[in-house]
Amino acid sequence: MSESDKNADELMIYKKSGLLLEQNLLKNTIVRLIEEAMTVRYHSYAPYSDFYVGAALLTESGRIFTGVNVENASYPVGLCAERSAFAAAISAGERIFEAIAIYGGENGKEIGYCFPCGMCRQFMSELCGKDFRVIVAKSYHDYRIYQLKELLPYTFEL
Repeated sequence: MSESDKNADELMIYKKSGLLLEQNLLKNTIVRLIEEAMTVRYHSYAPYSDFYVGAALLTESGRIFTGVNVENASYPVGLCAERSAFAAAISAGERIFEAIAIYGGENGKEIGYCFPCGMCRQFMSELCGKDFRVIVAKSYHDYRIYQLKELLPYTFEL
């Protein structure tokens, strides 16, 4: 059985049993998401803040989409890594999302937990359920997992 088949089986067990992402069953998936976020981070375009962020988004189908922050001299025009990953996934036809890993910090300095900004939290609330998992990582072994409803308990809705 290939690694991707194992991950797909793990995801199906997760969905059927309601197991939390924190459990060892999906440890490989969590580490893979963090690895993807750590790797893609270096593709960020951050000439103004020197703050590089990578995100890796897991879809229901088991695909992983990555994104990075892209700054602009006109600050509101910039794009966060989380929204960049969602845009890539949506462009590929994905609509159901399981989890996102975020890794980032100032270039050349110790990495802390990098939480999504308020705009990204609201953006995710439009596309994901309240139980959507947000993984913030300092390393493969040092990470925290939150449900979206913990990070944004009150969402804006029309």
